[in-house]
Amino acid sequence: MSQCCINPSILSADFVNLEAELQRISNADAVHVDVMDNHFVPNLTLGLPVVQRIQAVSPVPLDAHLMISDADRWAPAYADAGVASVTFHAEAAMAPVKLARELRARGSKAGMALRPATPVEPYLDMLSELDMLLIMTVEPGFGGQSFLDITLPKIRRARAAIEGSGIGVAIQVDGGITEETIVRAAEAGANVFVAGSAVYGHEDPAAAIERLRAAGQAATGINA
Repeated sequence: MSQCCINPSILSADFVNLEAELQRISNADAVHVDVMDNHFVPNLTLGLPVVQRIQAVSPVPLDAHLMISDADRWAPAYADAGVASVTFHAEAAMAPVKLARELRARGSKAGMALRPATPVEPYLDMLSELDMLLIMTVEPGFGGQSFLDITLPKIRRARAAIEGSGIGVAIQVDGGITEETIVRAAEAGANVFVAGSAVYGHEDPAAAIERLRAAGQAATGINA
């Protein structure tokens, strides 16, 4: 696997002081930006104008997770905004291959997310169209949930398929990631980890990132 990446979720940050909160995680690999529309998930967070402002002030690249309906229509605008990685949900895309190609053509990495109960097998043939596969380890829509161990076999199957194909697709996990659960997820095959309260719940978020990264690297034998 490639390097162990820690992408803190600003869903757990102080939105009143968001620019300062971004500076506190300048040692992260990317900042995970959760976009929710109160349709695909029962919550409402950020939209494109706010993401554009975050893009302008963030010290690290943006990793946008679009928990929105009609992803085919709305996701390309995030790539046009310069977001480094744009992830749409398979459950919200009518033509996921076409959408992934469009995101790449507009300069972003293409990611696709699966809810915990969505099987990975129907999507294995399109791995070459993706840069990242996001396997949700909680139900999307809210922060602070507990890690679902039932997702570990799916991570293992996805990793086996990726290794078998020789395609360099990252596996991201999102939900309930702590210094304990990152070990299980990394051992299963994940290498990109979204952490919200496990980073912003500490007085020193940068130090929390380093502890998570060390735990993930130790679990997989990845060197810093």
